Amino acid sequence: WEHGVFMGSTVASEGTAAAENKVGELRRDPFAMLPFCGYNMGDYFGHWLKVGEKADASKLPRLFFVNWFRKNEDGKFVWPGFGDNARVLKWIVERLDGKAEAVDTPVGRVPTKAALDLSSLSLSDADLKILLDVDADVWTEEAALIPAFYEKFGDRLPKALWGQHAALTKRLEEARAAKLAAE
Repeated sequence: WEHGVFMGSTVASEGTAAAENKVGELRRDPFAMLPFCGYNMGDYFGHWLKVGEKADASKLPRLFFVNWFRKNEDGKFVWPGFGDNARVLKWIVERLDGKAEAVDTPVGRVPTKAALDLSSLSLSDADLKILLDVDADVWTEEAALIPAFYEKFGDRLPKALWGQHAALTKRLEEARAAKLAAE
């Protein structure tokens, strides 16, 4: 639960406001709530952590973090589109039922190629690699951006989120070291 709150607290997307020259600029919008939250987001994150602390862990919803917008080297979206999102949702339901496989990565669990229903899709192996790969170097760059964002919330940011950031950084360092050792 704590890891899910951490991931939700760090959500970012590319800006799309061409009139403001924001296209492509990274914009943090934790839980997609920044414009709607009437109080300090650090307190908001703390609320969700407390929900997890007080709840029966077996009754908490499982949290999944999906990026539908991965692009190939030509700048084109790799995932086929909205109508095929049900394939990932199917994997999620099968994970909840203990029937679908996943691979542990520094950022969480990712479906195996075999676990996703890819029937009638024309995704190449290169496309699947883009979709399923967790690049520790890219994620290390992403993780390095989180502290500046978190610092905006001062001492109201729960310490548990700083702990999750430290744990992510450590897992990424280990993944990068393992990659170097394998090369």
